[in-house]
Amino acid sequence: MNAISERMARELVWVWQTVRDTDDIHVVVLRAAGDRAFCTGVDVKGDGGWFLKSNVWNSFDPGVWVSPKIAHRCWKPVITAVHGLVAGGGQYLLNEADIIICSEDAAFFDPHANASIVSALEPIGMLQRGVPLGDVLRWALMGTEERISAQTALRLGLVTEVVDREQLWERAHQIAATIAERNTKAIQGTIRAIWESLDMTRSTALQNGMAYTHIGNPPVAERRATPRRNGPPTYR
Repeated sequence: MNAISERMARELVWVWQTVRDTDDIHVVVLRAAGDRAFCTGVDVKGDGGWFLKSNVWNSFDPGVWVSPKIAHRCWKPVITAVHGLVAGGGQYLLNEADIIICSEDAAFFDPHANASIVSALEPIGMLQRGVPLGDVLRWALMGTEERISAQTALRLGLVTEVVDREQLWERAHQIAATIAERNTKAIQGTIRAIWESLDMTRSTALQNGMAYTHIGNPPVAERRATPRRNGPPTYR
C-alpha cells in the first residue's frame, strides 16, 4: 500500500537530491506501484514511529524528508499521478507537487482523527495549495468516514485533471514531456519564484520574482524559442 517507511523516506532524500543536482534530469513523474493505493500514509507498523525520538525535541516531520522543496531545494517540476487511496501522510507526496493528476478511482481521506492523532502538517500543506479552509477541515476531522472523490478533488483544486485509470501514466508522461522540452533553468526559476511567494507578502514576492527574471533569463540574443508541436493546443 506504499506506506512511507524510514527506508522509503531515506530513498526519497537521495532521489530529490539526485534530481536537483543532475542537469540532464528536467522533470520528475511521481507515481505509485500496485493497484489499490498511491500511498496510505506514514508507516507506523513496520518501523514504529521511526521519526519520533526519545528526546521529543529531536523528533521531526517526515514530510521534510519526502518532499522535494521544503528541505531539498529541488525546483525541477514534479508531475504526480495519483491512483487509488491517498491517506493521511500520503498527502506529503502531493503537497509539494507542481502538477497533480489522478485517475477516476482516486480517493483522499485522513485517518488521524480515528487514531486520536493530531492532523496538522498535511492539512496545512493543503491550505498552501489553495484547497478551501472548510474542505481541508472536513478532510481532517471526518476521518475514515468520508473520502474526497476524484471529481471533488478536481473541483477543490487538489488535482488539475482526472483521467481514466488506463490513461493515467501516459497522460502524466505527456505533460512531463511537454515541460521537458523547455529551457530547464527558466522552468526552475519559474517554479522557485511561485513557491517562494507563498511565504511572502505580495510586494515582497513581486520584488523577489523580478530579481529572478534578471538572474535566470538569458540575454535576448541567446534565447531559444521552443517550437510548438503540430496540431491545435489541448484544452482542459
